[in-house]
Amino acid sequence: MKKSEVKIGQVYSVKVSGSMAPVRIDRENPRGGWDGTNMKTKKAVRIKSAQRLRGKAASWPVKKSAKSADGVAETVAAVQKGDLTKGVKVPTAKKKRGGITEATKAGAVDAAMQAVAADKKKRASGLDAAAQVLAEAGEPLNTKTMVERMLAKGLWKTNGKTPAATIYAAIIREIATKGAGARFRKVDRGRFELAK
Repeated sequence: MKKSEVKIGQVYSVKVSGSMAPVRIDRENPRGGWDGTNMKTKKAVRIKSAQRLRGKAASWPVKKSAKSADGVAETVAAVQKGDLTKGVKVPTAKKKRGGITEATKAGAVDAAMQAVAADKKKRASGLDAAAQVLAEAGEPLNTKTMVERMLAKGLWKTNGKTPAATIYAAIIREIATKGAGARFRKVDRGRFELAK
């Protein structure tokens, strides 16, 4: 296309990032070219040369220069007649949602705390489940056996690929951080028992 054929407000097919997109020309750029809006993504597009324009886009509406507001014609007619009570439409404000009050905030916090407490009651952590399995077993177990028993009894759920490694790392971390106060004690290589 030629530069003289480009009109502001029209929608043209433009090559953007290697593909064709409908772009509305919004204004002429002071440094040359045009500023437009991609009609599919509603993002601003800078067109530096007319070579990127491939012609008018067929199915996109052309932007009108003046926007008509609701009730403008009725208001103008009422003003001309001198009867302002008829035809004048007062725009209605959008309804705002109620703000957060102290009562709703406190209620929301209480509900969230109860949900967390109920969730904690339903499912045990991996370490809690491991301690329960070790207490029932009465003998040292490796983490693979612990995980198999925890999953079989429904004490713990996981989507991880290596749950035994997760439990092993958690037990080692608890032993390292709590020391003598830890629930677990390492007996053999890879085997743990409950601390007495």
